[in-house]
Amino acid sequence: MKAIVIDNYGGREQLVEREIETPSITDDQVLVEVHATSVNQIDWKLREGYLKEMLPWEFPIILGWDVAGVVAEVGANVKHFQVGNRVFARPATTRQGTYAEFVPVEADLLAHMPESMSFEEGAAIPLAGLTAYQCIVGFANVKKGEKVLIHAGAGGVGTMAIQIANSIGAYVATTASDINDELVKSLGANRVINYSEEDFSELLENFDAVLDTMGGEVLEKSFKVLKKGGKLISIAGQPSPEQAKEHEVNATSYWLEPNGAQLHQLANLFISGELKPTIGHVFDFSEQGVRNAHELSETHHARGKIIIKLKS
Repeated sequence: MKAIVIDNYGGREQLVEREIETPSITDDQVLVEVHATSVNQIDWKLREGYLKEMLPWEFPIILGWDVAGVVAEVGANVKHFQVGNRVFARPATTRQGTYAEFVPVEADLLAHMPESMSFEEGAAIPLAGLTAYQCIVGFANVKKGEKVLIHAGAGGVGTMAIQIANSIGAYVATTASDINDELVKSLGANRVINYSEEDFSELLENFDAVLDTMGGEVLEKSFKVLKKGGKLISIAGQPSPEQAKEHEVNATSYWLEPNGAQLHQLANLFISGELKPTIGHVFDFSEQGVRNAHELSETHHARGKIIIKLKS
């Protein structure tokens, strides 16, 4: 099968196209023929070697964390999926990512794709959608009427988090550039802070929860907008325990857990019209296509999700 691999840590030139053996599956896995995948910031951070201690994979490495496709083979113990089913997932395997024509996935991490969902939409949801869901619904336990601040609302996680919080009935504030103002409002944001002209920490107060996707100064300032007992969750840094104690809030960093049942919940939100992936860019499945997708992701200014399309 065709795959895009890296043989060393480094720049985008490390991404090379190669023919490799189609993977085998265990009795509890499904082999998915990939129709679409996506590029997330973790992809190029791992490619650059920033995460080599956290994710000590062996070369050659196939990157990628989202898959949407069709079941090509099922393991002996798999009961709820059949060959030909349309599925999507955030696989857990560290042996192979999703920049490939076939990917082995544990059956309990899969979910059936709604008939109305395209493969591109399916590839846009798993990593970003599960991250947003587990932060907003899980850790923050956001309730109807509560106030939530979501940073970088036009990004992959941000677009999902706004819609999930809005579906609960929360009041949603977000940071975004002026060119993305209408986008985030269309997703359900009640207030938009133009981060290039306004300081969110001087404008917002008494919020129940903050989802930080930026880290650094944005993370540090986020403590100021929370009420006592509020919750701060970061996917881009480690919140200061000292600041959490000073502001009397709960704060943590977060790394998502793949979960097929929660992905099914996101599929239901898609069916109800409460969750619609924002796809900003689609690249072809080639050495240059994936390099171009990484280049865009590295700017930190991609709108919505970056998709790699393998098949229609």
